[in-house]
Amino acid sequence: MTKMQSHSEAGAFTHVIADLTGVAAPALRDASGLTGLLIAAASAAGFSIIGAPVVRQLPDGGVAAVLFLDACHITLRTLPDRETLLLDILAPATRDAQKALDVFTRRLAPKELRSEVRARG
Repeated sequence: MTKMQSHSEAGAFTHVIADLTGVAAPALRDASGLTGLLIAAASAAGFSIIGAPVVRQLPDGGVAAVLFLDACHITLRTLPDRETLLLDILAPATRDAQKALDVFTRRLAPKELRSEVRARG
């Protein structure tokens, strides 16, 4: 299920991008549920949330959202017709961004997860 690439040079930040495919379309249209996942993911990774998530229901039925965190962020975009969630997590290198990704994979149960981790900064 998981295909992950890692670029391990030391950096100030860890950047995780992930494509979760094979996710039930109704979950990808559920703005309230996805908002809860953003907050749960941030909490699981020990991030400090600095404001409420900005969440938009899009004309195609998908959801776009961003949660600003102290010195980082989590963003998502859903494509219900493709059963896909695109996730972007930028975290200080001192935090475990994988824990945030794990929240999404546990709750959404994708059939496939492709992710990449890069050291940034």
